[in-house]
Amino acid sequence: MIRKLTSQDDQQVQALIQQKPAENLFIIGDLEAFGYEEEFQTVWGDFDDNQNLRAVLLKYEKNYLPFSLTNFDAKGFAQIINEDQNEPMLSGLKEVTVALEPYLTITYEKKREMYYAKCTSTAALPSVDTSIVKQITLDDVERLGDFITSIPEFDALQYNAENKRRNLKKGVTRGYYIEEKGAIISSASTTAENSTSAMVVAVATAVEHQQKGLATVCLTRLCSDLITEGKQLCIFYDNPNAGKLYRRLGFEEIGFWMMYR
Repeated sequence: MIRKLTSQDDQQVQALIQQKPAENLFIIGDLEAFGYEEEFQTVWGDFDDNQNLRAVLLKYEKNYLPFSLTNFDAKGFAQIINEDQNEPMLSGLKEVTVALEPYLTITYEKKREMYYAKCTSTAALPSVDTSIVKQITLDDVERLGDFITSIPEFDALQYNAENKRRNLKKGVTRGYYIEEKGAIISSASTTAENSTSAMVVAVATAVEHQQKGLATVCLTRLCSDLITEGKQLCIFYDNPNAGKLYRRLGFEEIGFWMMYR
């Protein structure tokens, strides 16, 4: 049986998703920050015949995130997504999203499979000067968006400045950047940041400044700050060169992440 969840269901939800905290970073972070009552976030649960929660489906803005450790009503979750008329997107662990695929009637233009990795120690971080790295403030939101969307790898990114400001204020995202002559030339950010973990996103360097180690410097500052705070870092990627960089910094692969757009 599938139904919408409320804060009264949180104990069951946490008992399920905390079994895989790194893999459920987005769900954990969104629930911790926004709960069950915000208009831009909805959570559904699938219960077995004994009323045990066996799967969750979280909708944040346009993005749907399913999770389960066992068989669940994939057709029911897919129906919720199919009925969304607002160009719904889907993300999640490969072993969960593939269960929904046969029931999805939406035609997605892009389907990406990426490595999913985590970093829990600063031991592998290089000894580099991070004094040139600055932390993003509310005043930097617009120009960070302009920079990120100017990078070829991120040309399809739907950057929303209003959401970025809200999440900065909430403390669920942060960003670091290097600038030259007043222009951002490299950056790295987090999203879905919560009390125990954060996802690394938007690692980017301007084309004319690549191969200078700038991304490494930004990431070193980011990783050092968050791990020192006791947080695990997660990242997904499909670029082999990026994978080499992340592994050098201490990231270890733990699975695959799917994105449907």
